[in-house]
Amino acid sequence: MDWKMLEALLSGVNKYSTVFGRIWLSVVFVFRVMVFVVAAERVWIDDQKDFDCNTRQPGCANACYDHFFPISHTRIWAIQLIFITCPSFMVVMHVAYREERERKYRITHGENARLYDNTGQKHGGLWWTYLLNLFFKTAIEVAFLYLLHLIYNNFDLPRRVVCDLWPCPNQVDCYIGRPTEKRVFTYFMVGASAVCIVLNVCEIFYLIAIRVLRLSHRGSLHASPKKRCSEPDWNGCQTPAADYQKGNEADFNIEEKSTSIF
Repeated sequence: MDWKMLEALLSGVNKYSTVFGRIWLSVVFVFRVMVFVVAAERVWIDDQKDFDCNTRQPGCANACYDHFFPISHTRIWAIQLIFITCPSFMVVMHVAYREERERKYRITHGENARLYDNTGQKHGGLWWTYLLNLFFKTAIEVAFLYLLHLIYNNFDLPRRVVCDLWPCPNQVDCYIGRPTEKRVFTYFMVGASAVCIVLNVCEIFYLIAIRVLRLSHRGSLHASPKKRCSEPDWNGCQTPAADYQKGNEADFNIEEKSTSIF
């Protein structure tokens, strides 16, 4: 697994993230990627060799190990870390698409012409892309937590397991190597994943709240005054004609900037 590519991808998305997104990125790198690479992966490196059964029947230990460990914790976490970064490609690709449109627009209309105030600003289509990215990441995190819970019975690793599978001659006891250490790392990684889920949910609500506030502010700009003023009867109205005209111009500018959905 190329962790440098993963870091470059997430660092690129970090430029367009909110404060919750930056905290999420720190949690992923410090408490998940670093712990996984430095410590957790080494704990499971000789997992099958440390799985001992009280029988010398050929194939019995392998059959029991495959039954109780259908997929290694480290492989689940590696696939999970890859999958939660995949939705970030949508944001990077959308920003690249905006930059290309901006480049073509300047070629056509001159160097001083601008199609976007900021190609990485989360408005229009990019806002929806970023929101979908958060929903996908949250769904992936929840799915992998449920998968780990389903396979390993509430994330637990017992010291002894009882196996009666073929080709074992009878019911045999098998012992997992370093179960306490593996249980600690499992709970730690599950806790870090839960924190990432909470951060994603907070960022979703934050983006929606900011969007609602902007729409309500835009709606207040659209609201027409009770009485439109004119120069002759200025004293009997609530909004001067000059101020009303300025409000219309500001409203038009906001409308013009928000027309592009991409």
